[in-house]
Amino acid sequence: MPLTFHKMHANGDDFVLIDARNSDNPVTSQLARRLGDRHRGIGFNQLAMVLDCADADARLEFWNADGSALDVCGSATRGAADRLMREAGRTSITLRTRRGLLTCERSPTGAISVDMGMPLFGWADIPLAQAVDTLRLPLPGDPAACSMGNPHCTFFVDDLSILDIATLGPRLETHPLFTHKTNVHFVQVLDRQHIRLRIWERGGGIPLGSGSCSCGAAVNGIRRGFLDSTVEVECDGGPVTVHWDRQGSVTLSGPVEASFSGSLPDSQLFSK
Repeated sequence: MPLTFHKMHANGDDFVLIDARNSDNPVTSQLARRLGDRHRGIGFNQLAMVLDCADADARLEFWNADGSALDVCGSATRGAADRLMREAGRTSITLRTRRGLLTCERSPTGAISVDMGMPLFGWADIPLAQAVDTLRLPLPGDPAACSMGNPHCTFFVDDLSILDIATLGPRLETHPLFTHKTNVHFVQVLDRQHIRLRIWERGGGIPLGSGSCSCGAAVNGIRRGFLDSTVEVECDGGPVTVHWDRQGSVTLSGPVEASFSGSLPDSQLFSK
């Protein structure tokens, strides 16, 4: 039976949704990798499976383009919420991820917000290979680390334009300190409510944006005292807004858009 998919993006951070409610989940690591191939598949930064759930409107499972699983994706969560809210004629919805239950809402302007849960700062929660101060990691460049359900490492720099992200990113992603690898952020603070962010995404390379990375970068900037509680995060593809009051959950808000829908035949799904 053909597999139907929906391609969407959040400021160019592209993802694919597959609705597998009321059916078996067909996706494996191998299939996710095949679908994520931008030359031979659909192409995406993340894949989100929409599944049945007993205690929420739906459950989401996420895959990177390299076939690795991840616990949360802020952009794809907002995209799934957008589709499901339109389907149900509602302005709020609750989705279950490995991060727990995430509440999503549509604002009067059309932006989709999601409660991304509490940030984690313990070295074992990120996780790191040893007990260190996560506000100031023992690495050149003095980065900070946190977890938003996936690991984040944030460097604060004076000038993003002089950095070679394609060289620095993979080296830092696989540093032995990060036992599950890490997302890497390079942040230029423009003022207390505004940062410029460039990203090397774990398992994905350089994206135009990332919801969870935007959250992690803003949270680490707030922890360092550089930023106020509400921050506009300017990624390569456009801005999102992150709010964190230093105590509760992190809220991510921004636009999502549909690109196209399609289907893949069995011959492509199960080819080697």
